[in-house]
Amino acid sequence: MSTSQIAARVQRIKESPSTAAAERVRQLRSQGRHILSLTVGEPDFDTPEHIKQAAIRAAADGETKYTSVNGTPALRTAILDRVERHTGVAYDVNQLTVGVGGKQVIFMALMATLDTGDEVVIPAPYWVSYPDMVLANDGTPVIVDTREDDGFKLTPASLRAALTPRTRWIILNTPSNPTGAVYTADELRALAAVLDDFPRVMVLTDEIYDEIYYGDGKVISLVEAAPGLRERVFLVNGVSKTYAMTGWRIGYGLGPSFLVKAINTLISQITSCPASISQAAAAAALSGDQSFVPKTVAVYKERRDLVVAGINAVPGLSAVKPDGAFYAYVNCSGLIGRTTPKGVRLDDDEAVALFLLDEAGVAVVHGAAYGLSPYFRISFATDKATISQALAAIDAAVRTLV
Repeated sequence: MSTSQIAARVQRIKESPSTAAAERVRQLRSQGRHILSLTVGEPDFDTPEHIKQAAIRAAADGETKYTSVNGTPALRTAILDRVERHTGVAYDVNQLTVGVGGKQVIFMALMATLDTGDEVVIPAPYWVSYPDMVLANDGTPVIVDTREDDGFKLTPASLRAALTPRTRWIILNTPSNPTGAVYTADELRALAAVLDDFPRVMVLTDEIYDEIYYGDGKVISLVEAAPGLRERVFLVNGVSKTYAMTGWRIGYGLGPSFLVKAINTLISQITSCPASISQAAAAAALSGDQSFVPKTVAVYKERRDLVVAGINAVPGLSAVKPDGAFYAYVNCSGLIGRTTPKGVRLDDDEAVALFLLDEAGVAVVHGAAYGLSPYFRISFATDKATISQALAAIDAAVRTLV
């Protein structure tokens, strides 16, 4: 088979850069290299025992058949209750869709709504999959650069400048991957005020990290901050990050019933439903003992502080302290133009990331993958010993540059 037989929608997208980076780490380790990986956004904690036991009971009780497209009654109730507790906003079951991870839910929302040439506004830096999901569904990503001085957040002025008659969606991610930025209620209301002038535009708010927050109180959802926008908001979340359940693959979305109906129709033809055993585990996660969450957030906060202090001590590197998630977006502009001991000039952040991999044995993901350079992303969803070793190796390697 030649590439001419592959659909254009596939040829215009690329493999996830974070996935590619993780695979590169695996390859190097298989060759005997000692690599300290700070690439993957996956909690290093095990799934809590009561969640695993719920899955075991479900299997033992024969809960191994197809379920409704949008989940079992127990999972639907757990999701709706959790969202109302967290946001103060009540949804009906016909406003809920459940998918094989939040990634599928986002993809289905775009598939259900985009026609050729429709535009999707995506602030950069962005989660690596957003633009390619838009491209795969015949849309046009409109990338809007944010500024470090603005906390890597979309401003009302930059949003207004990006909107056109072709705009179908804007995508917000709060807390953000890769920056850890968290929008305040006032910032969300300011963006919503802009959208009052563009009634056709919908907002996909990806809140998968909303429990991993280091500030006071809680992360404010767009539907809570701007209730008048609710009928145009599709809220996406899941259990992967909060409960260390990445492999269980359960995500969900809540929004207007017309959109949810379209998404559920697509899912019925693609995956039929999420795995029944995973649904039982997710229901237990959302409705059961929550003590795991603050315990792990406290650990992430310690790691965050370690990373930020360590990076800011390295000449030529700096990092703003993230308010949520488990990433630091490191400014490496001070290394651009410098030369390695092997005589290689570091012309961009990809070259910096390769230098750290080759010389320090530390794997990071370069900022261009997230749409904003010159930066690289560090994930601190790993143990403090690994982080400390990686920071020391980065510091030693950077000091060899001329």
